[in-house]
Amino acid sequence: MTKTPIFIIDAFADKPFHGNPAGVCPLDHWLPDETMQAIASEVNLSETVFFVRCSGQGADKGVQCYGIRWFMPTREVDMIGHATLAAGHLVLSRLAPLAQEVRFVSASATMVVRRNGTMLTLDMPPLVPTLIQTPDGLAKALGGVPTQVPASKHYLALFETADEIADLRPDFEALAQLPLPAVIVSARGTSEFDFVSRFFAPANGVPEDAVSGVAHCCLAPFWSQALDKRALIGQQLSARGGVIHCSYDNARVVLGGNAVISLEGAISI
Repeated sequence: MTKTPIFIIDAFADKPFHGNPAGVCPLDHWLPDETMQAIASEVNLSETVFFVRCSGQGADKGVQCYGIRWFMPTREVDMIGHATLAAGHLVLSRLAPLAQEVRFVSASATMVVRRNGTMLTLDMPPLVPTLIQTPDGLAKALGGVPTQVPASKHYLALFETADEIADLRPDFEALAQLPLPAVIVSARGTSEFDFVSRFFAPANGVPEDAVSGVAHCCLAPFWSQALDKRALIGQQLSARGGVIHCSYDNARVVLGGNAVISLEGAISI
């Protein structure tokens, strides 16, 4: 039996027990897929991230480069934002404290976590939504009728007010039966926030995600165009809540926030 280090890191948070918690496992080498899935199931957070130092060119040039993979409790997924920010925080605070940035490379995307003053930023590919016909059963499953429903990787159900978003009480079992795996709901914000959102992914074993980076890869392009603003501030109205600073330049989405280590230890394998 061996022991593998594991952390729980709260992303898009300034203090423990806020933002979105992720399991974070730095590895010397990749574990078997079934072992990583078992760890993610045991941790039972919305995502657990595993990363291994790159070999070859990145390492030769002294670049902080890691291969990265993400697992939900039930399956592997191809891109996660908050867990990548959490992994970047661990690298920049513990593993390479003198570095200014770290590059994470997966089979689907390259993402970069950078120091930016008192915050970290996460550079991600956009998920630009396009308008679709509202799928049968979506409104009933959400418990509210959206004004329109564009989609990219997930549905983006738009409502008139922030109060409507906060008041939604979805039927998660019904949402899990829709063709796309998750539903983002959003409306214009009030006060200091440009928009508000929530994110439901019951088909992936996560009824409601606390603060989703991937959702903001869709939200940032949509609201940037709708509000004619490059830089925006979004508020996710989950129980834990979170604030994400966003920018979109028609090529990449940059999300800003902090992260905090709330637990560390080792898992026996």
